[in-house]
Amino acid sequence: MRAASARQGGTDLQVEPRIRVSALLHWRDRILLCCHEKPGREYWLLPGGGVNSGESLVDALRRELLEEVGIDDPVPFEGPIAIVDSISPVRSRATKHVVHIIFSADLSGRSLETVTSADAAVRGHRLFGLGEIDDVVLHPPIQRFLARWQPGDPTVYLGPLWAA
Repeated sequence: MRAASARQGGTDLQVEPRIRVSALLHWRDRILLCCHEKPGREYWLLPGGGVNSGESLVDALRRELLEEVGIDDPVPFEGPIAIVDSISPVRSRATKHVVHIIFSADLSGRSLETVTSADAAVRGHRLFGLGEIDDVVLHPPIQRFLARWQPGDPTVYLGPLWAA
């Protein structure tokens, strides 16, 4: 498999896809999202993060949930429920390719009062009703999928989706 190629300063740079696992965490009739900031903009992500070499997807997800939302008990996951490619457009200054592998878990029987983050990139958390997610900048932009997904649905590939 060839890595994506990008030109910068007259040289070709090889950009390997990054694998990111995340979880659609349901709490009653709402979902938990993490707020991130980049200069001048705020956006939301499903809790999760990168997979380290030699780490299983589920082990990476458990580690990331501990880091990003302080969940350290063994949450039972369903999935993967969806796969999404985030590939930066050609006009972008930095070439980026992230493969999102999304799992699901029901947190309804837990208290979320202790949700906290040890991850410096996370600026906060919030529970959103499904009717509210159309109004947020979500990376990747999977609002329609989140609004329709039901436990037991087959795994879907949502294609290449990019949120600027």
